[in-house]
Amino acid sequence: MVNVVGDHASYHLPHDAALTTDIESLARPMSGYVRRIGSVEDVAPATAEAVGRATQAPGAVSTLILPANFAWGQAPRASLPKAMRRSPPAADPDRVRAAGKALKNGAKTVILLSGSALRAEALKTAQDIAAASGATLLAQQANARMERGAGRVPINRVPYPVDQAMAVLDGTEQLILVGAKAPVAFFAYPGKPGSPLPDGCEISTLAEPGEDLAGALQALSDEISAAPAEIGRSPAIPDLASGKLTPETIAITLGHHMPENAVVCDESVTSGRDFFRFTFGAAPHDWLQLTGGAIGVGLPLSVGAAIACPDRKIVNLQADGSAMYTNQALWTMARERLDVCVVIFSNRRYAILHGELKGVGAGEAGRNARRMLDFDDPAIDWVKLAQSMGVEAASTETAEGFTDLFKRATHTKGPFLIEAVI
Repeated sequence: MVNVVGDHASYHLPHDAALTTDIESLARPMSGYVRRIGSVEDVAPATAEAVGRATQAPGAVSTLILPANFAWGQAPRASLPKAMRRSPPAADPDRVRAAGKALKNGAKTVILLSGSALRAEALKTAQDIAAASGATLLAQQANARMERGAGRVPINRVPYPVDQAMAVLDGTEQLILVGAKAPVAFFAYPGKPGSPLPDGCEISTLAEPGEDLAGALQALSDEISAAPAEIGRSPAIPDLASGKLTPETIAITLGHHMPENAVVCDESVTSGRDFFRFTFGAAPHDWLQLTGGAIGVGLPLSVGAAIACPDRKIVNLQADGSAMYTNQALWTMARERLDVCVVIFSNRRYAILHGELKGVGAGEAGRNARRMLDFDDPAIDWVKLAQSMGVEAASTETAEGFTDLFKRATHTKGPFLIEAVI
């Protein structure tokens, strides 16, 4: 992504007028590349460099700061520079050999994947390696994009709750990282370790995030002479449910009725932690998710996905508390006629904060704490909110009602919001 941030004219900055800001300091923590454009002549080369940096593996945010006088000035009549597309560096042969040796030593091994290693072809190579070596495949807890669904390699993520992560990784003797970071607890908790890995687990890296992850996996497959392995059948999706609507019944509906080649933008937070096991056999789709600790990404992420892929259905799985940070994105969906189905998980509380309160030993939230963590007084009417911004919307409290609305939304072109009251 390239962000262009406007600033006062360069000669106006010394006056310290209103809105004068240290943009560089604001942008740097969220950017891989920051550059202040220095002249009209600098606009084109700065833009080319920003595009090149942003597209360099594993992808980054470039921020260009454009003073007003260089935006309105006369551009030079010269050939425009082209952005340099840099190919990711190949896998380090020494690391490939070391990983191959580790896979043959008989230790219980987990191969932890992220980034482009979670694309369908790279996952198939990883499965070949796992089948040949007995290693277990896992994805990092948070990943920008995964290719999932029927006919693709099913892979689980490291769970967010530290106790669950420790259970999944129990007995692991060695961890091989492919574009991933070693797992850690999101926060510190009294009496619990900062890392869910067992003591003594050996950690090694096959490839860093900015390297050719698919090539590294192929090199490792060749190193251990892994034969092609069949992709197993996805777990059966339970029958569609009826009665009270729950996160589980929502996930089952998604498993049955996911549109072909959809893009899922997941900010369901606590409600969606168990969705993967019900959607391994869904129609092939991409799964995009929040990768950090900030909230509010789901709705604008869906806008971006819909603009980038106008021929694909976008399904936004959206926690209600997080949606309140960026609900103006609904207006953008309506204005641009974006093909997005928004599912609001309306539990009317910040459930993740209730969980974190328990995690540090504070127990159940009392009256005053609930008033900070819940928003049921007054409750947000998501149907009216969406309709006020031009988005068709409906609400349901039942599993069969949700299935009907989801089928309707995914067969309707344009934005549609479902308030799933859970």
